Amino acid sequence: MWFNFFKEFILWLSDIDARLLLIVNGAHSPFFDSVMWCISGRWIWVPFYAVLAYLLFRRMSWKRASICLVTIGLIILAADQTCATLIRPEIGRLRPANLNNPLSSFVHVVNGYRGGRYGFPSCHAANTFALAVFMSLVIRHKWFTVMMFSWAFIVSYSRMYLGVHYFGDLFCGATIGSLFAVLFYYLQNYLFKRLNI
Repeated sequence: MWFNFFKEFILWLSDIDARLLLIVNGAHSPFFDSVMWCISGRWIWVPFYAVLAYLLFRRMSWKRASICLVTIGLIILAADQTCATLIRPEIGRLRPANLNNPLSSFVHVVNGYRGGRYGFPSCHAANTFALAVFMSLVIRHKWFTVMMFSWAFIVSYSRMYLGVHYFGDLFCGATIGSLFAVLFYYLQNYLFKRLNI
């Protein structure tokens, strides 16, 4: 009984996921194709990351700022590998745009990009939300937090727009990244106290 209920619940969630994907992906235009393609890119955000590093060194000692940068690297590594290496192969959920997915014929593809084979959970969401949560804990300012989470949301949204992730992929990825960010933030604070810096 419970197994059937759970199975029906998962199917219901999958149906909602597919509907949301088609709504977001279906609201496309040549202009937003270009915009979302850029937003989803990795290298376009390098200046943004440089500004974040600058803020760290401006607001704290070079020792603390350096440890923060190492912590960010560890958070991203942990979140990314948890999603890509540990979970994705086990779950095996095809991306919406994957040609083996029956939904792919309804998905608008930009620049021929379909992503890898599996998409659950989203590494983009995990990494961006990990950075957003960690930086918001380190630099506690309302508008900075709004900016960081807006950035993470927009990057995640671009993945749905491009048809390479469902909302469920993004939600779970964001949750994983956020949990790693909180964990490493408190471990870092413990290290600061032990090193008295």
